[in-house]
Amino acid sequence: MSAPLRLTAPALAALACLATTAQAQGQPVVERIEIIGISPVPGSGVARDRVPANVQTADDQDLRRTQSRNLADFLASTLPGVSANEIQGNPYQVDLNFRGFTASPLLGTPQGLSVYQDGVRVNEAFGDVVSWDLIPQGAIASMTLLPGANPLFGLNTLGGALVLETKRGDTHPGTEASIEGGSFGRIETELSHGRRIGETGHLFLAANAMNEDGWRDHSPSKVRQVFAKGGAKFGALDWDLALTHADNALIGNGLLPETLLRADREQIYTRPDRTDNRMTMLAFNGRLDVSATQRLAATAYVRRLDAHTLNGDLNDDYDPPAVEETGVENRTSTRQRGEGLALQSTWAGETHRVSLGAAYDRSRSHFRQTEAEGLLDATRAVVDTEEAEVDAWISGRTRSTSVWALDQISITPTLQATLSARWQQTQVTTVDRGRIELGLDTELDADARYRKLNPAAGLTWQASPALTVYGQLSQGTRAPSPIELGCSDPDNACVLPNALQSDPPLKQVVSRTAEAGVRGRADGWRWNASLFHTENRDDLLFISNGRAAGYFKNFGKTRRQGVELGASRSAGPLSWNVAYNWLRATFESPACLVAEANSSAGSDPACPADDEIAVHPGDRLPGLPAHQFKVSAQWAPSEAWSVGAAWRVLSSQTVRGNENGRHRADGEDTIGSGRLGGYALLDLTARWELASGVELFGRIANVFDRKFASAGALGENAFDARGQLRAPADWTDERFVGPGAPRAVWVGLRMSFER
Repeated sequence: MSAPLRLTAPALAALACLATTAQAQGQPVVERIEIIGISPVPGSGVARDRVPANVQTADDQDLRRTQSRNLADFLASTLPGVSANEIQGNPYQVDLNFRGFTASPLLGTPQGLSVYQDGVRVNEAFGDVVSWDLIPQGAIASMTLLPGANPLFGLNTLGGALVLETKRGDTHPGTEASIEGGSFGRIETELSHGRRIGETGHLFLAANAMNEDGWRDHSPSKVRQVFAKGGAKFGALDWDLALTHADNALIGNGLLPETLLRADREQIYTRPDRTDNRMTMLAFNGRLDVSATQRLAATAYVRRLDAHTLNGDLNDDYDPPAVEETGVENRTSTRQRGEGLALQSTWAGETHRVSLGAAYDRSRSHFRQTEAEGLLDATRAVVDTEEAEVDAWISGRTRSTSVWALDQISITPTLQATLSARWQQTQVTTVDRGRIELGLDTELDADARYRKLNPAAGLTWQASPALTVYGQLSQGTRAPSPIELGCSDPDNACVLPNALQSDPPLKQVVSRTAEAGVRGRADGWRWNASLFHTENRDDLLFISNGRAAGYFKNFGKTRRQGVELGASRSAGPLSWNVAYNWLRATFESPACLVAEANSSAGSDPACPADDEIAVHPGDRLPGLPAHQFKVSAQWAPSEAWSVGAAWRVLSSQTVRGNENGRHRADGEDTIGSGRLGGYALLDLTARWELASGVELFGRIANVFDRKFASAGALGENAFDARGQLRAPADWTDERFVGPGAPRAVWVGLRMSFER
């Protein structure tokens, strides 16, 4: 095991040396001051050079240049250190990773990133998941990725916070309409309109519709999003009210075993795997400048989500003639209702900038799951033959109260200290409706309360107008959600999100981060270098049994540490940036994990059960590439046309189920390794202004048609190479992978009016 990365004085000296070298390459130039929001309530921010972290930003113009399919696609392909696991095979259902932490729409994935839209935390209360399809891409004005366990952003901010701000009519006036089509039967239309109303008001509207057949068999999806924001500014008062609505049907048919992958990359394992999301959110933001030095800000929201899933799965109990049913159809219905209010007061003095805030959030979840056995047809779809039976029916309630304080102290004109803390109390309650109403043999009632004071302290030093040195220590937490409290018994594994059992209590996750770095700008150059080290205690992991089932448990300690390097420059018509990230994410406590498909299961004396593997300190966390290298360039010789290129390289990764790194294939009963190979992808974009307000644009993704996989797990395959169901005695342990999309081409036309 390699020694842990530590933020020592020699390491900081090396960063400072690098900074001095880069600074010497050119004279400082005057650049605009970039303001970064560093608290959850919008309307109060500080200059980027005073933030003691490697902050990343992007705006709507960056989204347009890359022509990304959605927000998650943009983040994974563009932002340094961000990668995606396409475990569902749907572009709107990816696991997004940053610094070894994940924001995912899938229950069972350890969540470690918080996501905010206009001050509202959009991690769903039932499992802290993030549904990327519910974020209106056409309405995004800017985004900020704040790394580390920033306590100001509350629950789930273990590895970072993604902060999104939407457009307003006074900042984004005009009307635009576009249509785009191409590979995989994709057709997408977008419409937006922004304007000022009178002297004080503003209005912005956006809508988009996307239909796609998908590149894999039986994988169509439909996305419908509507966004509206109106407001006004009366002297010192500035307010807006935003409505977000989405009605989507997503099919992501998941991982494919090695045997079927070799025969046809486009096929699926079993089907259907459908998710229907219908969400409406109303968010209010107000800012009042009480004086030249004090501002009051408020955020209030109401959020409603109805989610339904339909999963056709292999029947693990299939064993003729005793059990003839080959498939099982699992359905879930989740209804979530949430409201919240946050208040913040910011006072700016000569040497102190102080923010005090308080927030209250509550949510109510109603979850119901049914199961019906059936038969797999020729396309491996489940046709139910029995009446559906209720397996679980629970109501969950989460209530969270928090207060926070932030003080930015100007010790000298070039040296600032940032001190912050947030106290949070979260109560999670579940009521077993199935036992009460239907007499189910379950005991899912629980009432857990979690309290924690999380602090942070940082320093920034503007060594020169072109050079900033920074360092920070921070702590964050995450409380277990109702789904995790209801699925934590190793003797009663859950088919997420399909079954819950009586479970032991779970502890909240505590994350501590140390970060140090330098950044600078000179003569058109911008660059950064940083080190980070994060340790999680009582990390919540989903322990799989290899057959789509498992349970949540607290794991002793995990560690993420790494290096981030980046540089960019704009000179004339050419702009470019390059970034390299190294990540080492490891288990730091011994444990026994269920991994029946791992060839080494049962071979370690520390974990003698025949379906368990032993994880030791230093073993790598799965699904996370150690190295990432990203290069992008944009050439715009005139305002009428431009071309761009983006190249990203990711190293190999461990698949889930091979957490000990000891899985070996024999090619007969065990097929496929325990790792995924690295890959490199090139995307090209172009735009051409045909006439005033008329633009033609296009994108080629995966230009060289690379065959790659970004996600994988070990599991049991019941089918042969022709897709025929085999006898249970002939089932093989295989590597399942999420195959990446082949080459794709999309072309669109955009018309702009009243700019």
